[in-house]
Amino acid sequence: MTDTSKPLFYEKIRKQFPEVFQAVEHLGTTLRTTGPLDEKTTQLIQLAAAAANHSEGSVRSHTRRALQAGARPEEITHTLLLLVSTIGFPQSMAAISWAQDILEQESAGR
Repeated sequence: MTDTSKPLFYEKIRKQFPEVFQAVEHLGTTLRTTGPLDEKTTQLIQLAAAAANHSEGSVRSHTRRALQAGARPEEITHTLLLLVSTIGFPQSMAAISWAQDILEQESAGR
């Protein structure tokens, strides 16, 4: 079954290289469950890293994942707002706009 929340290109490459994607997903799960941080906190940290890397796709993905892990929209926005003094205002605002797209879709029941 294809996850419609993921870009079509992602799904195409995932089908082409399933072993690689399985290994990456396994690594991600292992890293998130190895330490004492809960799932919501790890997703917010990964969201911040995605924003720092200026990766639109990752910001969108980790926004979805943070919501699924129980983060409130206010926590997601605050996580990204905290980055202003670290990664700069324009990059933080870009990340917030990407996250807001997902938050609006989720609140519309999409």
